[in-house]
Amino acid sequence: MNPRFPLFIAARYLISRKSHNIIHIIAAISASGVLIGSMALIVVLSVFNGFEHLVKTLVSSFQPDIMITPRNGKTFNIHELPEETICRIPGVSSFTGVVEENALLKYRNEQYIATIKGVSDDFLKENPLDTMILSGRFSLHEGSSDLATAGYLVAYQLGINLNDFTTPLMVYVPRRTSSTFTRMDQAFNMKQVLVSGVFSVQQEYDSRYVIVPLSFARELLGYTDEVTSVEIRLSPQADTDAIIAGIGEIAGKNFLVRDRYRQQELLYRIMRSEKYAIFFILSFILAIATFNMIGTMSILVLEKRRDIAVLFSLGSTGKNIRQIFITEGLLMTLAGCLAGLALGAILCWMQQEFGLIRLGNEASAFIVPFYPVKMMISDFALVLGTVICLGMAAAWIPVRQLSARYVSAMITELGKHQ
Repeated sequence: MNPRFPLFIAARYLISRKSHNIIHIIAAISASGVLIGSMALIVVLSVFNGFEHLVKTLVSSFQPDIMITPRNGKTFNIHELPEETICRIPGVSSFTGVVEENALLKYRNEQYIATIKGVSDDFLKENPLDTMILSGRFSLHEGSSDLATAGYLVAYQLGINLNDFTTPLMVYVPRRTSSTFTRMDQAFNMKQVLVSGVFSVQQEYDSRYVIVPLSFARELLGYTDEVTSVEIRLSPQADTDAIIAGIGEIAGKNFLVRDRYRQQELLYRIMRSEKYAIFFILSFILAIATFNMIGTMSILVLEKRRDIAVLFSLGSTGKNIRQIFITEGLLMTLAGCLAGLALGAILCWMQQEFGLIRLGNEASAFIVPFYPVKMMISDFALVLGTVICLGMAAAWIPVRQLSARYVSAMITELGKHQ
């Protein structure tokens, strides 16, 4: 038998008129369930992609492409890393020495514990944090004066006024050599700095960081050439893996060289886990909708008993007849799935272009005013593959008994009624 024969017969059954109108209704309900489930899946996955892309973009504005930290201990001498050699690696655009330490901040009568991040001047070079400044300006120096840039929530908790040039931010850190903590001036080192700007990246960073010059942080902590890490930023087309391997060879075994994923590995794992957890939940709902096909196919098999008998008399086997109805079940499922994917793609495109659904009534309260959406071909393929598997299972159940013996009994029963 021609391999295309089951497809030809199944296609004819799909578009032909049925003797009972109820079959059209049941088939339409089944296809609609698949359509809605497929559309919901692709929309939800695209929204998750949009949020994942947004979070990665926000994190990348603060986290470097590559971070070098000591394998043991908290600090190291920056001269242990050959800056010139690393900067000559193709794709490396900046080399920033960093000192991070928890500190007590005081502004007027308000106090807050945060992390000061001392950075060298290379930190300002093509840094995407420039685009995250809410007010003021991102600068480390003004003439001979040091300047700081605070996270939005840090500035809010302290009530910092950028227009007040007479009230500095006072920064306190424990004095490492102090043996008494009864007096503030003996237990803590203190320096003052003016705040020139406020940034907003993500709550984790906005509530934690104040960026200051590296020299300011070193003097406050009593360091000379020590740093807690070195941050490397890359050009857009750089090969991150190759650069990490090159830096690893230069730095040696005493240093950890981590890309952005390994710096925020837990965050990325959580986002990916949430996405696929929602996918499996919606897949179960889609499975329920797909298995409505069982009733449709069962009724169709009963309606086509005469055709089955004729095909069997013409030489078709039970396997051939099963293939016909399984193919028709797949065609019905695919029709609903493709229509759902197309409708979902249209909705996602409209959300991208026109922002149909907002994140809240107050757009200014969010980083973006509308739900972010990002469509990916892999998600379309995943949904299509899932629907095909569910459709095959749903079509197989009502036709699995269409063996030669079953068809012979069907022919005998039809002969009695004639």
